[in-house]
Amino acid sequence: MGKPTGFLEYKRETAKVLPPKVRIANFNEFRTPISKEKQTIQGARCMACGVPFCQSGMMLNGMASGCPLHNLVPETNDLVYTGNWKQAYLRLSKTHSFPEFTSRVCPALCEAACTCNLDSEPVSTKENERAIIETAWQEGWVKPQIPHVRTGKTIAVIGSGPSGLAAAQQLNRRGHSVTVYERNDRPGGLLRYGIPNMKLEKSVVDRRIQLMEEEGVKFVLNTNVGKDITAEELLKKYDRVILACGASNPRDIKAPGREAKGIYFAVDFLGQVTKTLLDSNFEKVPYELAKDKHVLVIGGGDTGNDCVGTSIRLGAKSVTQLEMMPKPPVERAANNPWPEWPRVLKTDYGQEEAIAVFGHDPRVYQTTVTEFIADKKGNVCKAKTVKLKPQKDEKTGRMMMVPVEGTEEVIPAEVVLIAAGFLGSQKYVTDAFKVSINGRTNVETKPEAYETSVPRVFTAGDMHRGQSLVVWAIREGREAARAVDESLMGYTNL
Repeated sequence: MGKPTGFLEYKRETAKVLPPKVRIANFNEFRTPISKEKQTIQGARCMACGVPFCQSGMMLNGMASGCPLHNLVPETNDLVYTGNWKQAYLRLSKTHSFPEFTSRVCPALCEAACTCNLDSEPVSTKENERAIIETAWQEGWVKPQIPHVRTGKTIAVIGSGPSGLAAAQQLNRRGHSVTVYERNDRPGGLLRYGIPNMKLEKSVVDRRIQLMEEEGVKFVLNTNVGKDITAEELLKKYDRVILACGASNPRDIKAPGREAKGIYFAVDFLGQVTKTLLDSNFEKVPYELAKDKHVLVIGGGDTGNDCVGTSIRLGAKSVTQLEMMPKPPVERAANNPWPEWPRVLKTDYGQEEAIAVFGHDPRVYQTTVTEFIADKKGNVCKAKTVKLKPQKDEKTGRMMMVPVEGTEEVIPAEVVLIAAGFLGSQKYVTDAFKVSINGRTNVETKPEAYETSVPRVFTAGDMHRGQSLVVWAIREGREAARAVDESLMGYTNL
């Protein structure tokens, strides 16, 4: 612990953020990190707790508390404080594959579980992490780790999202020969086409992919496993297969008028915007998708927020975001104590931008769509909504959100983005490999295990645990790599 009284002497300071009306002019990242000198002071705020919940990664009341990767948070914070940046990078690398991703897009489970969060503000661990990894890239410390000896074992990883990349990285460094199959034209999966550029610039993804290629990982693009190549071919060619295809089966809205044009699944919409930007080297912006149109976003999560921010950048006339659940409290409720994840109101960047542009929060709580209305050309133009109220189901005892009679309303909606979550893995992939799935269509394994019901076929990430966070996907990829390595070698040092 570098400074025992640091948490008393220094206030939390984070990156400078461009004003909303400035940053919506482009799709660039809009956070400017504080200086290295100020960042070291932030490291001094860490208390080096006897029980560091920040790195626990355990489940409390159904939600994670602390980092699922078990990053050695107090140690890296102390190394930031003392200015030992290279040692901080080496320590972080013991548990983490891609700090440059999570330090941009993670909701910071570590900070929510920080002891300073009890009656003050948490240590800025997420930004300390970003400072560590970006310093490492700038100084040339992040170098290809090419194995000295190859084992002769071959592995196919299906999907190049965070879990697939993490598994591929670990297994390649172990000495196995790894090939990653990706159905899109560029690697990265969710990191590439699911997260907007202003949250995670794609040059950051490219930088890591290039390093992995230098290490020996092969990427096969534009190849849809289960359609372009069969499961039998892969199992014949490779010693092991890892399914890391994500929970890419979106939840639909079954309402009359759903067939109208102008209704998109959120990830399809976000992916289309990112692909247009990348294909044109950011010279072409697909304004035609939302410019001067009333946009309706259905879903209140991170993806819904990304749709709000993206629509504003595309020149939307208005943006409304519907959320089925009640508005969360501003402060922790008595039944949600620290170190549980705080179920409190969060206003993210997209909502901040909507408030600045339109003068009000775009979110409308306890509301859902009952019908989509199309114009004479078949384009969606309006939506019927209804208010909801919580009501206990007498048979199951569960709380349900039910419609409130007399609260129906018709609102303008020329573009509808469905961000209602995901239902699990896509059927054609699981059918191709004949793996067992559970009731939520996630690929089934034994508890805390990663091998599927089909020998030599493993799984990781959202395809295994359901829709989750990037940090969980990375952990799953690393853990699946351990399981695969042990099955191949009889032991593992990963």
